Amino acid sequence: MANEILGTDVVVQIGIIVKDIEKTAKDFAKFFRVEVPQIIETEEYEKTHTEYRGKATCARAKLAFFRNFKNIEIELIEPDENPSTWREFLETHGEGIHHIGVFVKNMDEKIENLKKEGIEVVQKGDYTGGRYAYMDSTDKLKFILELLENF
Repeated sequence: MANEILGTDVVVQIGIIVKDIEKTAKDFAKFFRVEVPQIIETEEYEKTHTEYRGKATCARAKLAFFRNFKNIEIELIEPDENPSTWREFLETHGEGIHHIGVFVKNMDEKIENLKKEGIEVVQKGDYTGGRYAYMDSTDKLKFILELLENF
C-alpha cells in the first residue's frame, strides 16, 4: 500500500526534535562512536517559503544530520520560537522522534494521494536542491510522515 500511495517503500530518515542540538549531537556521536556532524541553520523565509498550517512562517531550525548508518539518516532538529511543526511538537510532546522521511517523485501527486487517506499537509517548504512536506499522519500512523523531493 505504501508503494501505491507514496511510490516507495524505503524509509530514508528519522527526525528527532531536541532542545539543545549541540549537547544532543555530542551525546549521540559519543554513543554511536561517530563524528559530530556540522550543525547548520535552515534558511530564511525568502528562500524556504515555509508554510505551517497553511500560513507563511519565519520558522527556522538548527539541524544536524548523522549519515553514518548504512540504511538511514538521523536528523536532529532544534526549533526556534516561531510557529512550526517542530515548535508544536517540542511544546506538546517534549523531545523525541518527530518524523519518518521518504524520498518521493511528483510530490504534489503524493500529497493528493495522502489527502484521499485523510492525511493533510501540516508544514511544507523548500531547501537547496529540493522541497519537503510534513504530513499530519499522527492519527493513523502515530508519527508525522515527511515527503522529500530532490530536484
